[in-house]
Amino acid sequence: MSPTKTTASAAGTADEVSAPATARAGDRSGTVRKGLTLLELLANYPHGATAGQIVAESGYAFSTCYRLLTTLVDSGFAEYDTATKQYRLGLLVFHMGQKVATARGYSGTALPVLRRLTEATGESSLLAVLDGDRFLTVHTVDGPNHRITTDPGDRGALHTSSLGRALLAFSPQDTRDELVATIDLVPRTDRSRTDRDGLRRILEETRQRGWACQDQEHDEGMCAVAVPVMTPGGPLVAALALAAPVYRCDLAGLERHIPLLNDAAAQLASQLPQRP
Repeated sequence: MSPTKTTASAAGTADEVSAPATARAGDRSGTVRKGLTLLELLANYPHGATAGQIVAESGYAFSTCYRLLTTLVDSGFAEYDTATKQYRLGLLVFHMGQKVATARGYSGTALPVLRRLTEATGESSLLAVLDGDRFLTVHTVDGPNHRITTDPGDRGALHTSSLGRALLAFSPQDTRDELVATIDLVPRTDRSRTDRDGLRRILEETRQRGWACQDQEHDEGMCAVAVPVMTPGGPLVAALALAAPVYRCDLAGLERHIPLLNDAAAQLASQLPQRP
């Protein structure tokens, strides 16, 4: 056998081996993405969801969902209740989330500040960060007379919420422009603003006065004000809000607490680590 033929044969063998290996790598990548999608879907059902619900929402075949859910359960990322036949996130996810919260200062640093803010105002306080095209709630403290509808880990619309508007308004301009041009402006209530030019005007007003607001645009019967949490001369870290049901405190009432809200935001800005 000539050297040329040997080289060609070896090259052919390498090609034959590398192609299936690449395909297998692609398959693994797709499987991981699907598994992560199921984790996100389970997060929307904190009390559990059936396999049928997960299949309907994900659009994956039942066999695929069942296989992935079984893997998630076996690895501790999900749990299965044999009595209700429902899946839910496992404690391993909670453990990982607590690690992230501690590393970012949300637990030891942010929570005491939110508690003092709620004690001083009597209203619920919320802290959120920008997470892609949504806001991610990282901490909440309920007011003494009511409970808010957002929980830590919830992701919400940017255009209808005071938190989202504060995050949008004080983000770098290129980030703000891209999000305003691309986010889905779905109405949440009859009062929701869903036009992009109107949203741009709201954000400009927010930047000029230094705080954002919403009056029953995000949730029926709720109003809120929010301010950015920004390090001195540095980037946006988070947004801090006060929220209340309108039957006990209207928007004007919340606006009177903005000085306290700004003081709390300044405390957070000096203590929270900057996001990379």
